[in-house]
Amino acid sequence: MPGTSRPPGDAHGLVSALMRRLAARGVAGDAGEVAAPAADSTDCAQGQTPSPPRLIDLCAVWDPGVFLPAAGWKRASGFARRRLNEAETLNSVQEAQLEQLETARPRRPGSRERGPELRMARQQPPPWVHTAFLLCLLSLSGAIEIPMDLSQPPTITKQSVKDHIVDPRDNILIECEAKGNPAPSFHWTRNSRFFNIAKDPRVSMRRRSGTLVIDFRSGGRPEEYEGEYQCFARNKFGTALSNRIRLQVSKSPLWPKENLDPVVVQEGAPLTLQCNPPPGLPSPVIFWMSSSMEPITQDKRVSQGHNGDLYFSNVMLQDMQTDYSCNARFHFTHTIQQKNAFTLKVLTNNPYNDSSLRNHPDMYSARGVAERTPSFMYPQGTASSQMVLRGMDLVLECIASGVPTPDIAWYKKGGDLPSDKAKFENFNKALRITNVSEEDSGEYFCLASNKMGSIRHTISVRVKAAPYWLDEPKNLILAPGEDGRLVCRANGNPKPTVQWMVNGEPLQSAPPNPNREVAGDTIIFRDTQISSRAVYQCNTSNEHGYLLANAFVSVLDVPPRMLSPRNQLIRVILYNRTRLDCPFFGSPIPTLRWFKNGQGSNLDGGNYHVYENGSLEIKMIRKEDQGIYTCVATNILGKAENQVRLEVKDPTRIYRMPEDQVAKRGTTVQLECRVKHDPSLKLTVSWLKDDEPLYIGNRMKKEDDSLTIFGVAERDQGSYTCVASTELDQDLAKAHLTVLGRPDRPRDLELTDLAERSVRLTWIPGDDNNSPITDYVVQFEEDQFQPGVWHDHSKFPGSVNSAVLQLSPYVNYQFRVIAINEVGSSHPSLPSERYRTSGAPPESNPTDVKGEGTRKNNMEITWTPMNATSAFGPNLRYIVKWRRRETRETWNNVTVWGSRYVVGQTPVYVPYEIRVQAENDFGKGPEPDTVIGYSGEDYPRAAPTDVKIRVLNSTAISLQWNRVYPDTVQGQLREYRAYFWRESSLLKNLWVSQKRQQASFPGDRLRGVVSRLFPYSNYKLEMVVVNGRGDGPRSETKEFTTPEGVPSAPRRFRVRQPNLETINLEWDHPEHPNGILTGYILKYVPFNGTKLGKQIVENFSPNQTKFTMQRADPVSRYRFTLSARTQVGSGEAVTEESPAPPNEATPTAAYTNNQADIATQGWFIGLMCAIALLVLILLIVCFIKRSRGGKYPVREKKDVPLGPEDPKEEDGSFDYSDEDNKPLQGSQTSLDGTIKQQESDDSLVDYGEGGEGQFNEDGSFIGQYTVKKDKEETEGNESSEATSPVNAIYSLA
Repeated sequence: MPGTSRPPGDAHGLVSALMRRLAARGVAGDAGEVAAPAADSTDCAQGQTPSPPRLIDLCAVWDPGVFLPAAGWKRASGFARRRLNEAETLNSVQEAQLEQLETARPRRPGSRERGPELRMARQQPPPWVHTAFLLCLLSLSGAIEIPMDLSQPPTITKQSVKDHIVDPRDNILIECEAKGNPAPSFHWTRNSRFFNIAKDPRVSMRRRSGTLVIDFRSGGRPEEYEGEYQCFARNKFGTALSNRIRLQVSKSPLWPKENLDPVVVQEGAPLTLQCNPPPGLPSPVIFWMSSSMEPITQDKRVSQGHNGDLYFSNVMLQDMQTDYSCNARFHFTHTIQQKNAFTLKVLTNNPYNDSSLRNHPDMYSARGVAERTPSFMYPQGTASSQMVLRGMDLVLECIASGVPTPDIAWYKKGGDLPSDKAKFENFNKALRITNVSEEDSGEYFCLASNKMGSIRHTISVRVKAAPYWLDEPKNLILAPGEDGRLVCRANGNPKPTVQWMVNGEPLQSAPPNPNREVAGDTIIFRDTQISSRAVYQCNTSNEHGYLLANAFVSVLDVPPRMLSPRNQLIRVILYNRTRLDCPFFGSPIPTLRWFKNGQGSNLDGGNYHVYENGSLEIKMIRKEDQGIYTCVATNILGKAENQVRLEVKDPTRIYRMPEDQVAKRGTTVQLECRVKHDPSLKLTVSWLKDDEPLYIGNRMKKEDDSLTIFGVAERDQGSYTCVASTELDQDLAKAHLTVLGRPDRPRDLELTDLAERSVRLTWIPGDDNNSPITDYVVQFEEDQFQPGVWHDHSKFPGSVNSAVLQLSPYVNYQFRVIAINEVGSSHPSLPSERYRTSGAPPESNPTDVKGEGTRKNNMEITWTPMNATSAFGPNLRYIVKWRRRETRETWNNVTVWGSRYVVGQTPVYVPYEIRVQAENDFGKGPEPDTVIGYSGEDYPRAAPTDVKIRVLNSTAISLQWNRVYPDTVQGQLREYRAYFWRESSLLKNLWVSQKRQQASFPGDRLRGVVSRLFPYSNYKLEMVVVNGRGDGPRSETKEFTTPEGVPSAPRRFRVRQPNLETINLEWDHPEHPNGILTGYILKYVPFNGTKLGKQIVENFSPNQTKFTMQRADPVSRYRFTLSARTQVGSGEAVTEESPAPPNEATPTAAYTNNQADIATQGWFIGLMCAIALLVLILLIVCFIKRSRGGKYPVREKKDVPLGPEDPKEEDGSFDYSDEDNKPLQGSQTSLDGTIKQQESDDSLVDYGEGGEGQFNEDGSFIGQYTVKKDKEETEGNESSEATSPVNAIYSLA
């Protein structure tokens, strides 16, 4: 590399350390992974360190979330001219490099544009990326390292800072590290004199290092070692020097003891409390607190100045409520020194300290404080000057007094304030300009103003500068006979002087060298030889500081060599910019050329660019750039080459990003993150919350393309970042989750504007938790009637936080507030203080006053008692008055403390006038309204007369009667009531329930209708009058008979198809015949799908319950409708369909052939014989059982037969007294027209059982049939042919 120089020793040492640290962390894995196919190659992605002294492919750019190899070097050339002055300035340089090296990532052809609406959040580069940029910059600037196996002069790699302050409690460490070949030796000077380490037992030097260690474990004072130290590193090729290190011991002196008298000041006057901290090293941090360690609240009226003093623009009476102590915190010793506290005594014209005046719009006039124009407390006067060094922070301060407190504004004469560097501090009282440069000099002024006037102070700012590098000398590596130069250029204010030294000695006193010429800030070397090797120092200084740089001259004769591992594999991302490094060394500096895939043409120009250090930049990676690249270094002594294999990978992209969401607490949220990446790279998807790794708990579920949060809570709110990363790159997408929660409780309730009947309640709203507050509910509690019980008082919109509440007299109020939003209600606020209103006479009387008799000779007067907010005073009581209506008798009265009073010895059902008036200790309430009440009722004395019955139909009758005389009712007529019961059925041997039922006819009526009766039955009926006490005497019993009706549907209608030729039908008699059955009607129609055939009607006798039909064809199905009939007509019908044939497509002939084949089989003959034997056994069992009498159990509950005087049980069901006379179920009508007993699951026998029937106003019955089911009674034969073998089998089944 032609005539390049090396960085100074201190910067080089930091760079080397950073290189080692980065290699250990494997940063190349993101920069463009470095790997090698050979077993002895190095893979930086796995954290291994490449061969010294160079790292592979560290130069890269951070482009929206992806660390891309070697990007942005075209723009980096400007930075190559920027010089570093000291190692401690590297961090600021890194930030500047990032801004300059930023480049736009090209969009893949055909991909969709990513607009800002996608809300992509790209990750900022980690700190090590900045360091990678720094290393890349140094390599492009031409810095070169000599391999350590070659001879070279010393180079300082590490040293302590120039102003080295140490903690007196620790051992002293002064660092000095250097490298060279041979290894250098070290010695020190102290205060410019040789420091003999061997003579001081406390001082030692670390092995293979120049670092000094001063040990105080055995005693000694650190202050004895203060002074200026300089380190010398020497080998046979020269001597390198460190900076002059000034060692100082940290100091934290105690505050001098002093007694401070109270500070007396007039209210409204300015005041300065001086701190005057003891001088420390470094200067302490100042802050003000009270003696009880409470911080002093600062604002634009009271604030701390830059010098540590506490300034009051004007003193107020409230400033006396605390004392003021200045505190100094010392950094190294971690101690705080506290000054004795100041106490204030404020003289005032208004000694009453009303806290409500603090927020008064004109607080000063309200307190009688005279208003004043502003004046400056600091700095004094109207003008001042200030000097600042370049690169430091400029702090300008203006603190003004005045009433009201003045506002401060800042301006620069002849221009604007530098917006990118200027910021306001201390309530605009201070202006800070960071990183000052020469253009920041000039005149600044601050303007202090209030409504009384304004005043201005001008500050003249001068910017000086310690020396800073323009061209720092670099190491010079030459071949014998070559020419070169060392340049040392610096600037400053005042202009710095330049002094050259060689091997630590002034150049003037060094032996003469005919090949060397000094021209001011430049040393020129011509026809250099081996003897010219040395280390040169350039020292440039002015009154504000100095700079010292080491640069060696090394003369070598070395053939080319490659410094990186061979056959590296570098994987990069498509469409990014990258750089292929080929570190080499040789003297004379070799020339370097690049080739691709063994082609003969040199790569330079177009998409390729070769830098001075030999690195090959590919400006935009394409798929065709994949291949093997060869670098060849050549000088007059030989050549060397190396190969790099480049693989191009598709970028990682999030194509479906999480979206901002708003969710209610407790719901489920899903954040999507779908990624597309190169399939040869391993993809890892992780999530961050608020830029920190997200802990996936049991409420969260992480999948490859989404994150689901169950039961969202307030703590889940924040930003969620999906990080999709591979070994080479990563992509990020961010979304914000907003959780809507119930509002926080209101706080700080305050009662103001206290009046007799009102008060103003003010509160501070709580956090609405992202859902606006819609309402506030104010509740109150009183401690007299219902202590501890909260009642709603009023409701206000969510936009207010103060309301006037209307109050009632003599209530000890306590209030609380509840906030409401769409999610729900907050917890109630803490209660306010109590407020009791004064008493007054009641303004209302109790409500719901009633007078009713509980017995026939009394009247109970009741009312709803008044609550706490209507009592209006203590000892609330009620004056109860009553008298008989329309008698003009005097009022009876009594005072009652409860809510009821009983008047005794009253006539039966007499109207009374009633009044109830409220009274308390302050007086009586208004005159009450008169309420009519009645004394108690007695049973009616008369029954309805001339009851007439007219049968309307088979289920309903109409009634008519004469009303009773009013005086016989003896109360309020509620209704006329009919009691009726079914005496018997007209069908013989049909037992019925005789349970009484009732029909009500409310009011004073003369007629009504009783409905839903049983047809064909005998009934009896009685009527009574009903009042509030109960039933009166019963009327004469009337009898009536209901006519015959239509029957109910036949029961158990069954359709069976034993074969394809016939269909068998069976049914049971209707559950409710409602008359004498005259027969059955069967209608059936064939159908096939939607096609219907001709309907056929069959009529059967009342005794027939079976029918066999011959099918017209084996394909059609049939729909059957069956109904029973009496002389009145046909009843309800039941419908069934024949089953579908098992296989309608099977021909009859085939079926017959199959049957013939089966009949000839032996197994079929055996099966038939077994079935016949089983049937024979069953028949024998049946006959034996019937020969024993055929007695079947009727009821499980039956113990003894019932007597003739009570043939039914209490539940209305009947049992036979002679079981042998029980007819079989399904027995038919006899010739004389009677029907024998037919039990069923749902029989008329139990009609009306199970509760009292109810009727409508017209007397219609709205009760229900009540079913009594006797299972054993239904287990008989299913037809009249019970003695047949088939029926015997059915009965056993």
